Amino acid sequence: MSTLLIKQPAALLAFLKARPAMWIAFLAVAAALLIGLLLVHLIGVPIGDAVAAFAEGAWGSPYAIAASINRSLVFALVGLGFVLADRANLTNVGGEGQIAIGGIVATAVSLYGHVSDLPFGLAFLLPLLAASLAGGLWGGLAGVLKARAGTNEVIATLLLSFIAVWMVYGSVQSVALLRQPMTHSNTLPESLEIPDPTKLPLLTDDYSMPLHSGLLFGFALAIVVALVLNKTVFGLRLRAVGLNPLAARRAGIAISASVVGVLFAAGALGGLAGACMLQGEQYSLKAGFSSGYGFDGLVVGLLARGSVVGVIAGALLFGFLRSGGINMEMVAAVPTALVVVIQGLIIVILAGAALSMQRWEVER
Repeated sequence: MSTLLIKQPAALLAFLKARPAMWIAFLAVAAALLIGLLLVHLIGVPIGDAVAAFAEGAWGSPYAIAASINRSLVFALVGLGFVLADRANLTNVGGEGQIAIGGIVATAVSLYGHVSDLPFGLAFLLPLLAASLAGGLWGGLAGVLKARAGTNEVIATLLLSFIAVWMVYGSVQSVALLRQPMTHSNTLPESLEIPDPTKLPLLTDDYSMPLHSGLLFGFALAIVVALVLNKTVFGLRLRAVGLNPLAARRAGIAISASVVGVLFAAGALGGLAGACMLQGEQYSLKAGFSSGYGFDGLVVGLLARGSVVGVIAGALLFGFLRSGGINMEMVAAVPTALVVVIQGLIIVILAGAALSMQRWEVER
């Protein structure tokens, strides 16, 4: 197929016209990476050293690959929630807060929910479910504010995120809440490590590549979201609400219930992402444990343009970018903020290219 496209320019042009979103996204990523390399050169770091450090951190070892994929799972879950809400023309920017709430609840249930002795994997499943429910309620609260008071969901989800992040900080600062017992003055403000039965099982017996079972939930939920959006009455109702709420109301669709329901679902995915971070990698709750993953997941959702496949591709891209950027800072002294700059460039270039294409199509 690829050989045929290269040898026949007309076929290549037809292929690109049939999939404009795909090649626009590819060009945006490529352009952002090239600008990133230019910035590396301008700050005085040899490009070869920076690229080598990036590659080593992103995919240079089985452990690095597993860490990148585990990060991608979190971005994908938040991105799936964004795509769900976007179908109803709602913008969920509260992934960071939903991750935080999920992490708090997963920690509390794992440590104090007396689940460690439960059989059949319930020891790690119940914290996951509790975190998903908590994240759903946090997202649903923004939905209620939107449906009942007319509050803009962008403002509501964003401000709720700040509240949730500070709730994590308060939880790990207070011994009465989740902070580990103060045995000496140097005791860190974090929770106890969760019990082994509540940790997500690894998919391999080799601890040098710690892929955890949260990936299975992620793949399953990606399929579910794709089916909901494209094959169910609920997905059709969301599309109707997003396109024309007034017409949808006249057709008998419960607008308020749809808004609250879809933001609950988006929040539940964010809460699950927080639980996967806590139970799959970190094992103890710390202030700032979400590390901005919610905002990266938001960018993944924006890049996906409503496509579940796009969410998975974008999540993998950002997962490997994050891992490579961390190693670049440690090995080549390249600021990790450069990765954030690259992410921003991807969005700006993608938005500009999409807008130009829309104008070009209108002029035609």
